[in-house]
Amino acid sequence: MPVPREFKEMIRNFLKKKLSRRTLRRSTLIIVMKMLINTFTVQACAQAADPAWSLLEAGLTQKSSARRLTAVQNLGRIPNDPHAIELAEKALKDKSSGVRAAAATALGSMHASAADAELKQALNDKNLAVVMAAAHALSLLNDPACYDVYYAIFTGARKNDEGMIAQEMKILHDPKQLVEMGVDEGIGLVPYAGDGWEAYQTIMKDKKDGAAAKAALVTALAKDPEPRTGKLLLTVSQNHNWVLRVAALQAIAKRGDPVLLPEIEPRLSDSKREVRYAAAATIIRLEDSAKARTTEGAKMPTAEVTARANDRQSMNALMPATK
Repeated sequence: MPVPREFKEMIRNFLKKKLSRRTLRRSTLIIVMKMLINTFTVQACAQAADPAWSLLEAGLTQKSSARRLTAVQNLGRIPNDPHAIELAEKALKDKSSGVRAAAATALGSMHASAADAELKQALNDKNLAVVMAAAHALSLLNDPACYDVYYAIFTGARKNDEGMIAQEMKILHDPKQLVEMGVDEGIGLVPYAGDGWEAYQTIMKDKKDGAAAKAALVTALAKDPEPRTGKLLLTVSQNHNWVLRVAALQAIAKRGDPVLLPEIEPRLSDSKREVRYAAAATIIRLEDSAKARTTEGAKMPTAEVTARANDRQSMNALMPATK
């Protein structure tokens, strides 16, 4: 950072004088403070003079919520920028739920780990769209807090909030809303030809049941470490809708927990070819995981092996008995 000429002159004048140590320290502190104030002022003026930032900041203060939403969405295209993160965090408190949801989505797109606390606070929002957007942003930050939200929505666990339950049902019946919240991974279906088209038709037929949204939620739960989610995925793998059965099997495969293996084997005889193939791939992956864990266990200290064995026993206690 260049030292302004006036400060150089001040330093020269101080050096010419015979000053006590105390006076010298005080004078030096004054010089440093003035330099810092000058630097921050210059930076602030430069930022205010930047037409790009001025445009976005003006958009965030528009009366129209649609215009504010558009401005916030574009903040998500500016990664690793403290000012963009600051503006998006501020937008999390906007009076419009659409803007708040867009702000959470933008922070996720930025991978703004500095906004972790603000996103967790947004999980308490009264609007489910904001809650889901914040949960998805946290999932991009690898924060497990997102899984509680996904699990609660899929199972309808929020029994104490009728307004929230109504919102959940609306979203499950309208998958487009889930896409708008950022949770649009689904199960990777391409509705144009072959099996993808058949899956698309199945989803449309069961649109009232929210199959597409549920498939996306199941996929989002794949990495949830909680044993209850493993049990949930096993239950969904037996759903009447074959698209959900495939989604659950793919999530179990990603989960990579060999404890779930015995409950997957019956799906090899499923009536749908797609489910049988997904089950076969899942079984192979879980068997590979089991072998890898056996090899790893042979190298681990006895205490750690015992701890993992206890975890598996806890999972077995949660699983339904095999018929």
